[in-house]
Amino acid sequence: MFDAESFQYAIENTQVIVAPQRRIETFGSTSFRFYHVSELMDSVNEVRVRDGRLHAERPQIIAPNHLERMMLEGFGERAEQFMQWLQKNAGHLAVLKYGFQFRKTEVTESIVHSPLEEVIDRLKEAVDYSEDPLSAIIQGVDEGWEVSLLKFASDMIQESSAGNMGDFRRRGLF
Repeated sequence: MFDAESFQYAIENTQVIVAPQRRIETFGSTSFRFYHVSELMDSVNEVRVRDGRLHAERPQIIAPNHLERMMLEGFGERAEQFMQWLQKNAGHLAVLKYGFQFRKTEVTESIVHSPLEEVIDRLKEAVDYSEDPLSAIIQGVDEGWEVSLLKFASDMIQESSAGNMGDFRRRGLF
């Protein structure tokens, strides 16, 4: 079982070696190609490479009145007061909702018998050669590789949100 300590370890040991050159699209879905590399435990010069796709759905604006329905269940009077404040200041606030789908069926994996640094260098060359602006190389732990992928998704949301919000404003959608 993957416990809280293992989860934290996976997060802390996730490193994006090559980040995508583009952010999450504002008005369409985005498909990132990822290579996840991890050293195998108790093995020398054995690296697992996972190659797959992470799909981000189009971000959506969540209005304050929708937040009220989502957030107030089980909360008290102070939460209601906060929601009233949100509604009064709705013109200045917006929250974006991002959805990701992860399809394991698109993931392939292989074991490479080389030092980690050599494997990463070869992957960097492959990404450069492909000229795919949505490719990423992520280094993490083998057992917690999906946690690394979720950390990557979270980072992409943070990096994309300001630009997405600007796109919505330019089109008069917020």
